[in-house]
Amino acid sequence: MKGQTGEEAIRGFRALYRSYGYRRYKMSKFEAYDLYVENKNFLASERIVTFPGVGGRLMALRPDVTLSIVKNAAAGEGEIEKLYYNETVYRTEDDELREITQVGLECIGRLDDYAMGEVVLLAARSLALVDEDYLLTLSHMGIVSALLDAAIPADEHPGLREKLLSCIGEKNAHGLRTLCAEAGVDVAAAERLAALTQLGGGFDDAVEDLRTLCAESAEAMAGLGELESIARMLDLYGTASHLRLDFSLVNDLQYYNGVIFKGYLRALPCELLSGGRYDRLARRFGREGAIGFGINVDLLERLGEAGDEYDVDVLLCYDVSVDTDALIRAVKMLCESGQSVRVQAAGAPVKLKFRQRLNLREGGLEIGE
Repeated sequence: MKGQTGEEAIRGFRALYRSYGYRRYKMSKFEAYDLYVENKNFLASERIVTFPGVGGRLMALRPDVTLSIVKNAAAGEGEIEKLYYNETVYRTEDDELREITQVGLECIGRLDDYAMGEVVLLAARSLALVDEDYLLTLSHMGIVSALLDAAIPADEHPGLREKLLSCIGEKNAHGLRTLCAEAGVDVAAAERLAALTQLGGGFDDAVEDLRTLCAESAEAMAGLGELESIARMLDLYGTASHLRLDFSLVNDLQYYNGVIFKGYLRALPCELLSGGRYDRLARRFGREGAIGFGINVDLLERLGEAGDEYDVDVLLCYDVSVDTDALIRAVKMLCESGQSVRVQAAGAPVKLKFRQRLNLREGGLEIGE
């Protein structure tokens, strides 16, 4: 594990994205509230902090970066725009307003297999910058949609489709079979969906089972081809061993139409990175397509907390009678030896963990308890 701090990781991410031709995108902290209301299902949370703007227009503290970028990106017909960002988003969690630092990138415009694979590759390489013990899970909403269409046509029973999608996300094969039986869904189509809930594992092992499930749908086979193209690209970079297929990873079919993915580190209890292809959202803003990901940089601070047994190497306590020059020389000596030092007057409360305590008195430095 590399144990980078948030700032160190951000510098590494920036350098990585610039090396692939992505340019920095900066944005306002504010956006018209209408943008988020019209796309609320795309957001991680519907709770948005609002305030009246100039002229009475309702504004919002930015809860999401992707919507702002895809709305304002300059990519025209046939063009492609590659952007990365380092921004703060504002979300309410447990009735508290939280600032979350995000780094990520978006590739907007006419996407081909290379552009799509490059984004997933950069997601994998971003995780590796922080910790080489990482996992990147892949799913594909095009495949999920195709298998749902075979069971329930897209224009019929939308409520049931949503329930089936939830069962897939929960790996609830029993509940899915029950819903299908109650609705009179073709047994073979229902079984393909049920098998999807259980499909997962290393890419090479799981892809053959997936091929069997996709065989009767041209749309599903096209999605499988995209996943295989991504795996080949990552294999050329030596990162394919970190890939896993997991179709419990699902997103809103109203926005996502292709590959979706999440990135994990063994040392963190939740995903660090998430992303996917969201052509349907991009087309709302006149773009041909889009794919991207975001990284919750604030989570990286937990790595530092987990790895630091001590807050400081040396706690240096000094008597008030000690000459200030002597104190300065003692601190300078300790710092030059490569140690971190916390200085405080003797008798002050100690509220941190330290490797060693030293006391500076008129007679010199002494090892303390």
